[in-house]
Amino acid sequence: MNIDITPELDGLTVFDLLRRRMHISTGTLTLLKNSPTGITVNGVRVTVRHRLSAGERLSLDLADKDETGTSEIIPKKLPLSVLFEDDDIIVADKPAGMPTHPTHGHLDDTLANALAYRAAVRGEPFVFRPANRLDRNTSGIVLLAKNRFAASRLYEEMKRGAIRKTYVAITEGVPSPASGRVDAPIARADEGILMRVVRDDGAPSVTDYSVMRTSRDGKYALVALRPLTGRTHQIRVHMAHIGCPLIGDFLYGRECPEMIARHALHAVRLEFDHPTTGKLIRMSSPLPADMLRVIKEVF
Repeated sequence: MNIDITPELDGLTVFDLLRRRMHISTGTLTLLKNSPTGITVNGVRVTVRHRLSAGERLSLDLADKDETGTSEIIPKKLPLSVLFEDDDIIVADKPAGMPTHPTHGHLDDTLANALAYRAAVRGEPFVFRPANRLDRNTSGIVLLAKNRFAASRLYEEMKRGAIRKTYVAITEGVPSPASGRVDAPIARADEGILMRVVRDDGAPSVTDYSVMRTSRDGKYALVALRPLTGRTHQIRVHMAHIGCPLIGDFLYGRECPEMIARHALHAVRLEFDHPTTGKLIRMSSPLPADMLRVIKEVF
């Protein structure tokens, strides 16, 4: 991680910047202090007492040298689209049909396997640290941290609701009113480990929605959704709860092979504060071909 010292930061000690401005944990700071390359200024090792000057470049080596990384994730060459990458984060565009991480029956065909292969080819360490996850048949943006510090900061952002996620779905039925909020607790269904239901004893779950377009026959809607909580299958459950399940959703609606081979849900936008610079990052992913085809044919 590289930090260019601006006039605003001039005169701060390394300790002041890392602990009081960036809120780096004591544990991470100790690791940096004990590493020969942990804290350098313009390529020269310094202590946390070093007073910074405008124009200098502070470098932090946050590589996880003590972690094996890919030992449990099989590197495999798979289709992979990276929207953005720097020293701290990767933003990937996951296709529908690809699991986010390995599970039973999907050990080497996931986004994690693709990223592990990419890192292996580059000779880089790799530890899978997703800030968000998508269902296998949901397409779109996945944000990942490349080091422990970034992972910790993104986790805190997620807890505060500061990572803002926007999805686009095609629903069977048109939500009414045209924009609103679904505030309905979600729990695991009694009959299985996969299905979720709206139930009074469930976890608090909130989704905002807005109808973007209605189909020519009035049977379907293109809907923008923003989940304010992060429950499993939240959007799918909430849309089914208000009588407008996603088309193609075998679990909460019905399969529609004549229209689309999966549930029509895409993570289209992600907004968050960069874990080290604090800069607002806005990422977007275009709608995939299968959803665009439905829109062209039906709307």
